[in-house]
Amino acid sequence: MELQPIIKWAGGKRWLVRKGSELFPTEFENYIEPFLGGAAVYFHLKPERALLSDVNAELINVYVAVKQDWSKVVSLLREHQRMHSTEHYYKVRDQRPHTIYTMAARTLYLNRTCWNGLYRVNLKGNFNVPIGTKNNILLDIDSFADISNLFENTKFVVSDFEPIIDQAQAGDFVFVDPPYTVKHNYNGFIKYNENLFRWEDQVRLKDAVVRATARGAKVLVLNANHESIKSLYAGFEQVTLSRSNVLAGKSEFRGVYQELAIKCW
Repeated sequence: MELQPIIKWAGGKRWLVRKGSELFPTEFENYIEPFLGGAAVYFHLKPERALLSDVNAELINVYVAVKQDWSKVVSLLREHQRMHSTEHYYKVRDQRPHTIYTMAARTLYLNRTCWNGLYRVNLKGNFNVPIGTKNNILLDIDSFADISNLFENTKFVVSDFEPIIDQAQAGDFVFVDPPYTVKHNYNGFIKYNENLFRWEDQVRLKDAVVRATARGAKVLVLNANHESIKSLYAGFEQVTLSRSNVLAGKSEFRGVYQELAIKCW
């Protein structure tokens, strides 16, 4: 069964699972993903053991809550479904729940009913996306029970990418999908993140990837198809991929974009 992501995230890799699954190794020990987001690749591979992280604590909390007690999360989502309205949306958006389950249900509710499933916060860290047009909070494709079972041998961590990649050992598979910062250019994906991802972070990421491959890990990096990235990862196999971008609010910014897959093994 193909498990579907439970949360929509900017730069999600559902398209990669559909079009580029041949890029993934067929055998590996532990699966490691330091920029988790919607976790499309993880749900596709369904690894027996995994270490998953992201700097976004609210995102990681969703997965931890589902792992610990998915039924509590679903029960709270049913209540949001019953109450859903424009008034309820903005009331929930202004709330600050105190338990992992109410926080997770709030995140999922807002993600599924806000404009285009976009996660965006202001400078104070407050979620500020307006309500969208979708009204379904619980979906037919949801498999919370199966996902919770998959999470049994998965560890979730709120962390910078470097210490996570540094845990990769021989035979492990690391999937790396950072914000697409390029040299001398402000990339659109950065503005969806509370913390800016700088070019210096791209260099630090490449160094962590090189260290991991030296230990025998298999690393697949998805990044911008840009000369600065190609030069940064010179010496590794590079494959150009195409994807569609439907997240942009204005039609002139939508279309087909190219990304770079870098195989480091």
